Amino acid sequence: MIYLLHFQRPFHHARHYMGMASKVDIRLRRHALGSGSKLLKAVHRAGIRWELVATWEGGFSEEITFKLQHNGPRFCPVCRQEAITKRLWKGKGR
Repeated sequence: MIYLLHFQRPFHHARHYMGMASKVDIRLRRHALGSGSKLLKAVHRAGIRWELVATWEGGFSEEITFKLQHNGPRFCPVCRQEAITKRLWKGKGR
């Protein structure tokens, strides 16, 4: 299973984390404790909250494909909603 996490606020350049696990719930608990990946350890230390926003069936090759294409923002429902809201607000000022 491939999963996408959205950070409450950016950590340097990162706004998302994409990972893969056979047991996502166990992996998310490890992330919540600040272990598992370098990025999420740093995010945890910085006090940045995150949420699971999407999951897909797939394995390692699909995860790599997603990561190489930098698809996190495209598949993140939180970021898509923020983009829609920004466009709507820009249109109201005209």
